[in-house]
Amino acid sequence: MKPAPFDYHAPTTIEEALELLDQSAGDATILAGGQTLLPLLALRMSTPGVIVDINRIPELQGITREAGSTRIAPVTRQNVALANADLAAALPMVTKALSHVGHFQTRNRGTVGGSISLGEPAAELPATAVALDAEIEVHSVNGSRRIPASEFYIGPYATVLDMDELVTAIHFPDWASGSITIFHEVARRPGDFALVGLVGAVTLDQGRVSSAGLAWFGMGPTPVRAAAAEAAIVGQSVSGLDWAGIADLAVSETDPFEDHSASADYRRSVGRSIFARTLSEALNQGAAA
Repeated sequence: MKPAPFDYHAPTTIEEALELLDQSAGDATILAGGQTLLPLLALRMSTPGVIVDINRIPELQGITREAGSTRIAPVTRQNVALANADLAAALPMVTKALSHVGHFQTRNRGTVGGSISLGEPAAELPATAVALDAEIEVHSVNGSRRIPASEFYIGPYATVLDMDELVTAIHFPDWASGSITIFHEVARRPGDFALVGLVGAVTLDQGRVSSAGLAWFGMGPTPVRAAAAEAAIVGQSVSGLDWAGIADLAVSETDPFEDHSASADYRRSVGRSIFARTLSEALNQGAAA
């Protein structure tokens, strides 16, 4: 099939893009990487009247270090972010998650902001943003706001973003030097969306957990923060943790779905296993270092 007719605009400034979104009265769609949008257009599963292509706006590309955080502009290509030395040094957990997003070829076009804005429940980057307490910066003609990633997602492919708002940056706060990267996913094939995934970071101080940020993907309608499990390990000695019990607690916070790839029970079972193994191995190694 071919896409339904639409008006195409390629603004060169953020202000011009915001005006187009405001004037479209909710009938506009943003084009960044297009990895999801173009197939939807071709199948007429999405039929916007206006396409706003933001690829020609310089301010929406690049990665910069700020005081206490890293700012990723939304049209930054995933492979560009993956190769960024500053990002790898400050937030290796983000780099690790990026390496599992799609395939090398799709990452050449796919954008960081596109993945985070889409809200695919089984995608790596939305869960990473939730786990690491990132904030999503958005603008409209009426002003700007910063939304905690934990409040950004409200359902599958659904966010609190208004139709006239544009994501202009994702801000990841710094984690203490030496924080341990937590990442594990189970997928049918490399590059597929995860059946079950866990991402985040844990900081140790003299063998005790001083901070933790952990989130599931593929385990509910949105990324799921493992808040109760975090609370159970913070302040505790690594050597005294009951990983099986904490894994049970972490899985109890999820709401896995059933589809043609896996049952909810399978996702719970696998999630329990990867949580206990991934955390215990990473933290024991960290405590011994």
